[in-house]
This record gives sequence, structure tokens and C-alpha cells, in this order.
Amino acid sequence: MKRVITYGTFDLLHYGHINLLRRAKELGDYLIVGLSTDEFNQDKKNKKSYFTYEQRKTLLESIRYVDLVIPENDWEQKAKDVHEYRVDTFVIGDDWKGHFDFLKDEGIEVIYLSRTPEISTTRIKKDLDHTV
Repeated sequence: MKRVITYGTFDLLHYGHINLLRRAKELGDYLIVGLSTDEFNQDKKNKKSYFTYEQRKTLLESIRYVDLVIPENDWEQKAKDVHEYRVDTFVIGDDWKGHFDFLKDEGIEVIYLSRTPEISTTRIKKDLDHTV
């Protein structure tokens, strides 16, 4: 069984997220999603999520491509997670290109997938601000 892992906040879930998850799942048999906790988003990423961790987790668990959702508590846990969950492939959006190449030294395939260009949570938030 080929295991794939990806990470993110997945707030205001949209079709760009679904595209990423679908493409990640196509790379293996089992998809694990490291979901940023509320504390990690606030304290380390300087992000405020609309939905709580538990709400975002419930949404992700309802997507057929996702097999397991785990909490992402810090930047450093990725190297530990790939071993703990016996991951073969690490997948993330190409806006992170090069940031996770160190996982290749752990024997992990690292793939940076292109984003869906016309959609992002940041863009949704900006568009909503302009409609009020």
C-alpha cells in the first residue's frame, strides 16, 4: 500500500482544496491529511481560521479522497510523521516549492502540485470583503 501525506489549514473548503486532495490521492492508495490546529494557525502561521479545527476535520473526513486526518501542531513534525505513518510520498502545493526537499533525505518522494489558479481561501476572503 502506497501512503501519501499532505498538510494544510483547509479553511473555507473550496474546489481548489478538493482538486489538491484528489490529485494527492491519485498518487497512492491511502491519503493522510495533516490539518493545522487552531493554535498552530494562530501562534505560528499568524492565520485566523473561520472554522475550528474540529469543524475543518469533520469536513475533510467527509471527502472520499481522505483516509485519515491528523493534527498538525508545528512545522517540525513532518519528518516524524512520515516515519510514524510509513509515508511514501509527501505532497503539497507548489507555493512551497523547495521547502520540504529535506524529506527526500528520509527516503520520501516529495511532490509539489500546482494550485488551482483562480481560487484560494485568501482570494475568497478578499472578494467577500469587497462585497460588503
